[in-house]
Amino acid sequence: MNSEFYPDVVEVGGLAAALERSAADLGVPLILVPGRKEIPDSVGIATTTPGRLPLLVFPRADARGFHVIGRAREVDIVTGEVRELRHVVEAGALWAEGTPVPRMRQALPFLLYDPIAEAHERGPAAAVAAQWDRLKEKAADTPTFPEFGLLVEAAHAEPRLRQLFPFTSHWTVAFSSCTGRRYRTLVAIAPYHGGQYFVLRHPNTGMLGEARTVEEAVALALAHLPDSVGPAVAGFTGRPD
Repeated sequence: MNSEFYPDVVEVGGLAAALERSAADLGVPLILVPGRKEIPDSVGIATTTPGRLPLLVFPRADARGFHVIGRAREVDIVTGEVRELRHVVEAGALWAEGTPVPRMRQALPFLLYDPIAEAHERGPAAAVAAQWDRLKEKAADTPTFPEFGLLVEAAHAEPRLRQLFPFTSHWTVAFSSCTGRRYRTLVAIAPYHGGQYFVLRHPNTGMLGEARTVEEAVALALAHLPDSVGPAVAGFTGRPD
């Protein structure tokens, strides 16, 4: 750890010791655990909240700043960077006690969180349902592109697509077998003004075919799904896109 950026941390013997001192000064109980072996100088702040992993904390290498990453069910649902250790301690305390991430954001504005973070914490099925709701809202907010709304509606009506995690890239709707980034795309459909649709292997590449109606596009996408595909699972599995 660079003593130029972290003289206070180096002085007390490292990040864990510095967090313990800051927590004691604030009167906040924290339980620290080892961080990730692949991330130098990282430390975890433990939680007993089901589904949550320890809040990961590690320093920047090129300037003063502490990264925090909160994972739940194998998905990063809250992230942030801050200069002061006391803010890290405050984030760790809120994370440890199971505070919903929107409330964490209200208390600590430096934090960013996934819009469906609370759904991710309830499990992959809840995350999938919440993501579909987000796409429906996006379609409703875009009346000038009806082809997109028709695509969302038609895809959601198909059980085999509805069980997958949908996401968009330049209005293309892709279907992933996992809920965490990076997603594992099984098939994607790109709508165009005028009612034309392209079915793709990945969000922006890998042409599988063209369709003149949304029904034909969905049918073609279904034909290219693996027979064994099941409901989307938490986190990331397989080759990323």
